[in-house]
Amino acid sequence: MLRLVPKQDSFFVLFEKQAATVQKAAHALADLMTDYREAEDKASKITGIEHDADEIAHEIIRKLNTTFVTPIDRDDIHEIVSAMDDILDFIEAAADRMVLYEIKEPTDSAVKLTKILVEATDLAAEAVTFLRDMRKQLGEIRERCVAINRLENQGDQANRAAMAKLFQMHDKPMDALKWREIYHNIETAIDKCEDVADIIESITLKNA
Repeated sequence: MLRLVPKQDSFFVLFEKQAATVQKAAHALADLMTDYREAEDKASKITGIEHDADEIAHEIIRKLNTTFVTPIDRDDIHEIVSAMDDILDFIEAAADRMVLYEIKEPTDSAVKLTKILVEATDLAAEAVTFLRDMRKQLGEIRERCVAINRLENQGDQANRAAMAKLFQMHDKPMDALKWREIYHNIETAIDKCEDVADIIESITLKNA
């Protein structure tokens, strides 16, 4: 049954829940990277968080399919849900590869990239929270989005530095390949945070 006039806050509540879950996963990955004890359990926890986020994403899509009038453009809802889901997928992939590849301990590069990711997800969660009152919070939203873009640049630089170190691992080519994939997953998660920021800025331009 289609709802013609939805409660305006309902979509925003779900966006905030999904963003908070993304944030939780990033912090869990940081915990894995900075304290590598019980790595398998910590990676499993991240998988559970990703599953929770999937349920939230499905709930948003179900609501979208049964709501006639939405508070923001339907395509924007699809895009922001998909972008946040992508962040979680790459966080889970990074954690999974740490265990699957039997990594002995995290590198300084992995810790640095994850720290940048945490900062980006924290800012994204704040920006998503401001969407429900975007006309009044336009300045706050733009400030967070600019900061996320800056962090994405830092992530690119950190990833390039990490790649340069891998090229020096002539005696351990398999280890280099393993870390290349892990770095790629973390750096791509940071890129997806920038996608969220870009979508949020687009939403504000249309609605604020």
